[in-house]
Amino acid sequence: MDIDTLLTRGVSEILPDKKKLASLLNKKRITLYQGFDPTADSLHIGHFIGIRKLAQFQKLGHKVIFLIGDFTGMVGDPTDKSAARVKLTPAQIKNNYKKYKKQVEHIIDFEGPNKAIVRYNSQWLSKLNFSDILELSSNFTVQQMLERDFFAKRIVEKKPIYLHEFLYPLMQGYDSIVMDVDLEVGGNDQLFNMMAGRHLMKNLKNKEKFVLTMKLLTDKKGQKMGKTTGNAIFLSDTANDIFGKVMSMSDDSMPSAIELLTDLPLNFYENRNPLETKKKVAFEITSQVHGINQAEAAQKFFEETFQKGNLPENVPSFTINSDINLIDLIDQSGIVQSKSQIKRLLAEGAISIDGNKINDTALMLSTKDKGKIIKIGKTRFLKLI
Repeated sequence: MDIDTLLTRGVSEILPDKKKLASLLNKKRITLYQGFDPTADSLHIGHFIGIRKLAQFQKLGHKVIFLIGDFTGMVGDPTDKSAARVKLTPAQIKNNYKKYKKQVEHIIDFEGPNKAIVRYNSQWLSKLNFSDILELSSNFTVQQMLERDFFAKRIVEKKPIYLHEFLYPLMQGYDSIVMDVDLEVGGNDQLFNMMAGRHLMKNLKNKEKFVLTMKLLTDKKGQKMGKTTGNAIFLSDTANDIFGKVMSMSDDSMPSAIELLTDLPLNFYENRNPLETKKKVAFEITSQVHGINQAEAAQKFFEETFQKGNLPENVPSFTINSDINLIDLIDQSGIVQSKSQIKRLLAEGAISIDGNKINDTALMLSTKDKGKIIKIGKTRFLKLI
């Protein structure tokens, strides 16, 4: 990938100037990063967009830092939130991020001569004393913070804005100072936080820090796809689930998905069969996360199960010996991560038995139900024996 494509494809904005950044990239090896707050136990497809961009810079020889916001994650980024986030404990944060590196190691190279570095911002943010925080805070005004549209909206709606939420951009900005980066990458919804780092870098080090924002992947309603909106594709999902979830995306989301999530030509969807286009996009995304072999198996699974209507081979089974609640049965099978997720799937009409949708949380099953097939979501099956 050449520099012009690197700075254009999927990119929303480059500050202060795209030409200046291109010139810098031609002159030296830069240091860049993106931060990921571990507010869930898996990265999702929205993170994948920035992760791909980090990998593209790395392939051109630049130094990549994969920053885990284990301190900022406890506070919670207020971006686009109509209310303050629930604070997480250090134990919850650690449990969430422990698999992040493994989820992206097919995309970012953590080995070899130009290996990416994993850092944790608790290493410096937890060491700041009150005097340090006051000194850093003196670089910003309350008016600057109130410029954030969602804070203004909360004021109109008479919803509280907590002081620690004002400090979040300060903390993210301080990450840039400590790591002495040349560039920060993030979604365009992170512009305010990223500019805080640029502001601090200018004030404290008299250094130019570039900001590159990425376009966001949105659904057909214009909502950002992510865990908050309930339509996320998680990098911890199985290959079958990722492939199936991409196939369930709307046709009109494919141009955006092609640009942000694949290296396919931008016009790939033109004059092509929509189903075959989507299958290609699903294959490209799945292979980046899980490898080509698993992507090929996932495509075969999809074609056999959904296009031909056949039941997949080696369907997991559950031995039923007595009366049992449906939720307890699925939970004990281990096919879904938690009871709360099972209840959500029931509410969404995403669970069926022998083709009949189920939404009764009190449904009991017995030995009379042996032989029936429970379908969970689009790609998971369970046979009662």
